[in-house]
Amino acid sequence: MSWNPAPCNDRFDPAPGEKTMKAVVTEGNGGFDRLQCRLVKRPQPESGEVLLQVLAAGMNNTEINTRVGWYSDSVTASTSDTATSEVQEEEVRQDGGWNKTTPFPFIQGTDCCGRVVEIGPGGDERLLGKRALVRSSIRPEGFQSTENLWMGSDFDGAFAQFVKVPQTEVFVLECSWSDPELATIPCAYGTAENMIQRCGINAGEKVLITGASGGVGSAAVQLVKLRNAEVMAVAAQAKKTQVLKAGADKVIGRDEDLVQSLGEDSVDVVIDLVAGPSFPKLLKALRRGGRYVSAGAIGGPLVSFDTRTFYLKDLQLIGCTAWDEPVFSTLVSCIEKDEIHPLLAKTFPLEMIADAQKEFLLKQHVGNFVLIPPHQD
Repeated sequence: MSWNPAPCNDRFDPAPGEKTMKAVVTEGNGGFDRLQCRLVKRPQPESGEVLLQVLAAGMNNTEINTRVGWYSDSVTASTSDTATSEVQEEEVRQDGGWNKTTPFPFIQGTDCCGRVVEIGPGGDERLLGKRALVRSSIRPEGFQSTENLWMGSDFDGAFAQFVKVPQTEVFVLECSWSDPELATIPCAYGTAENMIQRCGINAGEKVLITGASGGVGSAAVQLVKLRNAEVMAVAAQAKKTQVLKAGADKVIGRDEDLVQSLGEDSVDVVIDLVAGPSFPKLLKALRRGGRYVSAGAIGGPLVSFDTRTFYLKDLQLIGCTAWDEPVFSTLVSCIEKDEIHPLLAKTFPLEMIADAQKEFLLKQHVGNFVLIPPHQD
């Protein structure tokens, strides 16, 4: 796609003399045609905000799910089936975003590695010129509340040359990682670390991770191993070698029977990103008093649930969206100490976002895709 300078009669149109930038604007629910490469008004940081030049922007299921309205209660299919549905391209879902209504048109992009180039009035000038990651899960009412906002879902994100964010969400770090490698971190590793902290994994426990070759799943493999736990990973057999290299102790094929492979009552924790038809067997695999934690349902949001399995085995079911306060600082520390490593599958120029998402939906990769915005003119 080429960059369109024509006005579109929306909030992104620059006034005469205003600074501009290149950005992918998502116009509404629908197919890839809703992703428009445009020349738009460059944001200006206000008090408490900073402006970052986006060096690299990670890509996730979230952006596709939001564009197609997958979070709507009316959707019952898997994320891939919904994203490729022809009917979906003509349908508007008002409740299809994280927090019900998505603010179309807007700029998506949950993951940002950037450089601070401007500080809002009264801000910390020491941040200028620093390379940083943005914590994309924001708790506007404080960490005592689970109310949350997400960059790239509730307000403009990183699929652009510049993005403005609250100064409190900027984390400067010193490391040798490249910009694209850092851009793999925020959503995938933040979601994985949040799940792990919520369910409290201990050394020696046996942990089953579904979707282990994806961005969040492969991050969870590494982060669980840091706790000296045993990792049982579910992934396609074609990806077995890469998932083992990431740290899994055993890889179970997606088409294998989990209970036959592991045994009933055999694992302490299930980290589930898939749900769908396999859900009942995940609960059967849990030991009495086990913990099931979820932050996704790429295999389908509706599951068969036998309540007796839940209460007779004293299981804990934990849902995770809002990140807790220690999560992001923990990740920054892990990076700076070389305790984790990036799983960068591929990079694309930002203007090739449609091609990147089409390839992403094939699910033939391990780790994360990253988009690179054009250099500043």
